[in-house]
Amino acid sequence: MRFLHLLAWAVALALLVFCLPLNWLPDAWRLRYLDAFGLTAYVALPASVATPIPPLDLDAVCPPEFDSWRHAQRVDDVDVAAVADCMPDNPWDVAVAVRGANNVSPATLMQSLYAADAVEKGEDRDGDGDPDVIHIRLEVMELNGKSPDGPEVLPQFEIGPGITPGFWVFAPKTRGMTTVDFESLVANRMVRLPAPVIRIEQGDEVHITLENSHYLPHTIHFHGLDHAFRTPDGAGNDGVPMFSEHPTMPGAAKTYWLQPRHAGTTFYHCHVQPQSHILMGLQGMLVVEENRPNNWVQTFNIGAGRVRAPSIAVRETYDREFDLHYLEIDSRLNNRIQEFNDPRLVSRSIHRGYNITQRKANYYVLNGRSFPYTLREAMLIVQPGKRNRLRVLNGGGEGLALHLHGHKPVLTHRDGVSLAPAERIQRDVFWIASAQRIDLDLNTTNDGLHAYGEGAWLMHDHREQAVTSNGINPGGDVSLVAYESFLAERGLPRTVGDLQNLAIYFSPDYYAGKIPVFSAMGGHDLGEPGVPSGQIRRQRLFYLGLVLVAILIIGWRRFARAWR
Repeated sequence: MRFLHLLAWAVALALLVFCLPLNWLPDAWRLRYLDAFGLTAYVALPASVATPIPPLDLDAVCPPEFDSWRHAQRVDDVDVAAVADCMPDNPWDVAVAVRGANNVSPATLMQSLYAADAVEKGEDRDGDGDPDVIHIRLEVMELNGKSPDGPEVLPQFEIGPGITPGFWVFAPKTRGMTTVDFESLVANRMVRLPAPVIRIEQGDEVHITLENSHYLPHTIHFHGLDHAFRTPDGAGNDGVPMFSEHPTMPGAAKTYWLQPRHAGTTFYHCHVQPQSHILMGLQGMLVVEENRPNNWVQTFNIGAGRVRAPSIAVRETYDREFDLHYLEIDSRLNNRIQEFNDPRLVSRSIHRGYNITQRKANYYVLNGRSFPYTLREAMLIVQPGKRNRLRVLNGGGEGLALHLHGHKPVLTHRDGVSLAPAERIQRDVFWIASAQRIDLDLNTTNDGLHAYGEGAWLMHDHREQAVTSNGINPGGDVSLVAYESFLAERGLPRTVGDLQNLAIYFSPDYYAGKIPVFSAMGGHDLGEPGVPSGQIRRQRLFYLGLVLVAILIIGWRRFARAWR
């Protein structure tokens, strides 16, 4: 009896050893195991399992209702340039940003989403034909946060297909709802990542009021911008809690006073608990334009980055101007606002529970979007033989290796300071430190140096992790320098094959890891592999061995009691 019991144990253990999943073994053991049992010999491979590619509905990707927005038009004496972007800016928003809500017609204001006091432009003190006193109002908004009214996160803002980390953002003061309408959970076009680019003119007296509509304290710090430590009435003006001012509490407001003496590309962000608030999205680009007569600058630039009403100073040298705001995201921080709707619990989790020294970014965005949504909103759409000004901000906590295929721009400014001619280097990769800004002169002259010719040229951070979305490639901040001749209908780039090649990238399933990465290449040779029949048998025997061991353990206890 004892012999039979020991024999059963031996058989069960042999089954377990022989059928042990090979991926459980170290590499050296696995190779010896395979060789010992002759498993390295040729084994017929199973057929691939076909994975259907979702159809790409061009109308859904680039809604046709935006077609009229793409055209050049004149709104309230503002010349709004034509754009080919899939998701263009609202031209009425541009007009209000240029003239001020107080200087446009009621019809134009109603076609925008700005509040009547979102941006006010007044007195022309120097008599040069443009306003010199500007008042800007910003709110603090939450995206993809926990709703107290239901299980949804809202308002919803996708950085990529099905990808909705939580954010806090500065937004222009708007009217109406934060969502598109009563039936939608999607955020309106003003409430988005990143905070809007703000443009003012050199020498203007600028008042920026923070109306804190959020549930936590916040401030605004004007990083790199010429500003006094105190306002004329003696209040703090640097946005740093404890040292320069008390933070603006929920429901309160604070007005900052600026009169910049130098032009350049600067940065604004919250300075309350900066190790979390900045990376939660409370940051934006702030541009000071050179003073020119009759210069009405586009105070807000929201969305795709193309400035549709560039300043006179920019038009003196450049044909087009683009704003590029890069940011990396650690969803382990950002998604904490989706766990609670109690601000005390949110604060405890973000400010005390999250350790930034263990930060590990898993999403990367350009102008608030990851690939493929960067193709809709964050492409540099250019023409041959033109000069384009690129203002670039690295708003993340990591370095950025910006690489443009097919082009070698010239670095003209760093941190808002014009570089001497000897410092104006020309290259195709630029290293940009955290919080740093650079200005680039992108010349599309096809001379083999500045540009190689027309095409849809890749533009991306050359750190490999930055071209993924939670590890899935292509994703992250991948975008294009796309010539207009290489655009398909409604602004999407033409691919080597057809638009179906892009279809899988607009699917949430792809970024959930459910679709093979080579599905768009045709055929199914590199699809999901079928399961070999031999592997199925080994699995079944392994589970049989586990059952036998369980039976033997139970039986051994009874046998041992009987033996005693």
